[in-house]
Amino acid sequence: MASVLDFFKRIHALFIDPPTVIKATDNGSPLKIGILGAANIAPNALIYPARSHPEVEVFAVAARDVGKAEKFAQKYGIKKWYGGQDGYQELLNDSAIDAVYNPLPNGLHYEWTMKALAAGKHVLLEKPSGDTAEESRLMFEFADRKGLVLLEAFHYRFHPAIQRAKEIIDSGELGSIKEVHASLGLPKGFVPDGDIRLNYSLGGGALMDVGCYTLNCVRYLASGNPTSVTSATALRYPKDPRIDTAASADLLFPPSIPNGSPVKASINCDMSLPNWFWFIPRLPVISARVVCDQGTVEVFNYVMPVIYHYITVTPHAGKKRTEKAYVFTLSESTKGKPWWSTYRYQLEAFVDKVRGRTPQTWVSSEDSIANMLWIEKIYEEAGLGSRPESSFSLPEGS
Repeated sequence: MASVLDFFKRIHALFIDPPTVIKATDNGSPLKIGILGAANIAPNALIYPARSHPEVEVFAVAARDVGKAEKFAQKYGIKKWYGGQDGYQELLNDSAIDAVYNPLPNGLHYEWTMKALAAGKHVLLEKPSGDTAEESRLMFEFADRKGLVLLEAFHYRFHPAIQRAKEIIDSGELGSIKEVHASLGLPKGFVPDGDIRLNYSLGGGALMDVGCYTLNCVRYLASGNPTSVTSATALRYPKDPRIDTAASADLLFPPSIPNGSPVKASINCDMSLPNWFWFIPRLPVISARVVCDQGTVEVFNYVMPVIYHYITVTPHAGKKRTEKAYVFTLSESTKGKPWWSTYRYQLEAFVDKVRGRTPQTWVSSEDSIANMLWIEKIYEEAGLGSRPESSFSLPEGS
């Protein structure tokens, strides 16, 4: 009964009445963040989490349509809005803004992240970081030169759930790793025709959208990068065969112990899971499984664990158990509440980094670049090739 009550408390805090706090002034004024684009993801990814962070204010939003920007700002209590052809740049020119959240389509990540960094703004960048590994490398190198924080928003990595699963694996309790698998599938209709995720010129595709999570997850749990893509397939979008609506890949990782066998891995991603019996919508598929030589670890719902998740540990010898991790242990971190979403934990880390504090965890530039590199390698093996690279280049002297 208690777990059911806890579930409804989390849902209430997430979607119905997100908690708010008084903004602290101990470290000066709150970190003012501007949003590039009135994106559907922005409320859950930033606006609601910011309400419970004492050091953050979502200060401005920009959209191509000034009416949309104004409506979005008024709906979510944002003080300033910018719109029109120059709206994004006007937001970047606002000296009151300290940081930018970039949830624009993938194909615009590079241009507007580079422009934001050039304007002296820290950037929280939606994943995948770019259309190519080279774009990712250039963005992180530029951020480093400017002394600014750039974070690719793999929000699930900041939550206790996936970290607890990795802790179990790394403890050696189940022996060395043999296999790692991750899946992420969305029901048919979740990504409708005409969606930007099906637009090639904007960096669309299943592997770019849901697949980047699965690849990041197997790399994280395997504690390394693949050595090869042994096979890859893609289900092509009928209206544009350059776009994948589903993809899968088999990879090899280095052995997890000296002189061991290579670790086998697989990823599966789908933006349109077929209905059951033609008319019953499928539930999302969000799971990860690690096979070790002495047992397995499975994580249900590693992407949005605050709603509900479980970690199942099945040793070959011993009793099967199930764990949940909504908060860190006191020895790991004193920050966090059971209702904190992955995005709220991520925002905590981002602010800590910007303020010069040590975050509980981080997604490094090397990690982000490697993820994009292996996305490209999988696309190459599947016969689709990389997404189109941005034609934008910074002016001389930037």
